[in-house]
Amino acid sequence: MSTLFLSRVRLRRDVPAVALARLLVPETPAERAAASHRLIWALFTDHDKRERDFLWREEGPGRFMALSRRPPVNLDDLFELEFKPFAPVLAAGDRLGFTLRANPVVARPEAPGQRGKRHDVVMDLLHQVPTGERASYRPQAVLEAGRAWFARQGDAHGFVPLAPAAVDGYDQLKIPRRDGKHAHFGVLDISGVLEVRDPPRFLEQLSRGFGRARAYGCGLMLVRRVRS
Repeated sequence: MSTLFLSRVRLRRDVPAVALARLLVPETPAERAAASHRLIWALFTDHDKRERDFLWREEGPGRFMALSRRPPVNLDDLFELEFKPFAPVLAAGDRLGFTLRANPVVARPEAPGQRGKRHDVVMDLLHQVPTGERASYRPQAVLEAGRAWFARQGDAHGFVPLAPAAVDGYDQLKIPRRDGKHAHFGVLDISGVLEVRDPPRFLEQLSRGFGRARAYGCGLMLVRRVRS
């Protein structure tokens, strides 16, 4: 894995950012995700054909973390920026505390031989429950679906959760796009402690992100070392 850059980003708390606060930091989560998507692009897009090569997440209104293959460039002077190289050296058996905001999906073919269609993991599990029981089962579905999805990520990407992960904050966001359609997806906050089994595989996926909707603030796993 090549060297990455981990950035802490905050909207400036003076003019002109404050004067534009309602536009830059809307109140509803969906509107804020759309606005933040455009803001973070401004830090990493040096030309109109640039493909996204960064991950980000909102830490609070107007505050973000980002992991990128290039350092951010504060062209419009709207941000307070701190960034540093991110090149962790890991060994099999290392334990890491983590937090992850993710859009977890599962692919299910609608007919034999068809390519799998992506479904939100929580809604996919709820659809297996009788209609009249879904509302009461929803909190349990969030927990079960989130933990099962995260365990599968570990199997695929070289780590294992050391205990059942905490799963919180299930939201469904509907974000308008320029083509007139909407990006509609579910978001889970997952945290806990994991053990690295295959460091190169884990670090590669850490740089790519976990789950979908990475353009809208999902997929960035923040990690820290913990004592054994």
